[in-house]
Amino acid sequence: DRQYAAGVAEIVKYGLIRDVAFFEYLEKNMDKLMRRDPEVLNYAMRVSCQCKASVVGEDEHEGGVRAILNLGHTFGHAIEAHEGYGNWLHGEAVAAGMVMATEMSCRLGWIDRSVVDRTENLLARASLPVVPPPTMGVESFMRYMSVDKKVESGVLKLILLKKLGDAIVTSKYDKEVLYDTIMLYQQRFKENPGKYMAQSVKETIGSV
Repeated sequence: DRQYAAGVAEIVKYGLIRDVAFFEYLEKNMDKLMRRDPEVLNYAMRVSCQCKASVVGEDEHEGGVRAILNLGHTFGHAIEAHEGYGNWLHGEAVAAGMVMATEMSCRLGWIDRSVVDRTENLLARASLPVVPPPTMGVESFMRYMSVDKKVESGVLKLILLKKLGDAIVTSKYDKEVLYDTIMLYQQRFKENPGKYMAQSVKETIGSV
């Protein structure tokens, strides 16, 4: 169901930010994970907890690296705020946000296009949205992102990927790349609305 899939989004996150081997494991076993295969689910939960503990252990006072646990959350929080909390589940918004973060990382020249495609495909196999709401443009995103907790002295820090399994927290990016990333999805919607909506949230919150 949607709540379970939303939780899977956070599992995928750990492969993206810290563990390439785990990401590859999820690619091989996502169908079993979605069927709640006990062995696969237990392993995924164990690795996720170990990864989180490792990151937190490196940054017990939340001074830096712990923020990588928020991959996709800056875009995701904007989606939640725009759509009204509950219409998109948190994990659904984070899933779309992680795809946006990988897209932006690719546009900055940090990761290969294949990483974006693999991320999108993996999340789609979990029945998660991989695009933001078509109604959200640059103005909408920036309005909500400007009040994100990761804004310091008026500068928005983003969690992006230097490579698969290596996330960073940075404010050193070209804002035009951020804007272009957001606009990409509006363009995709204009080109093929049907396909776009098939990649978005498919149900109302009442169907959870």
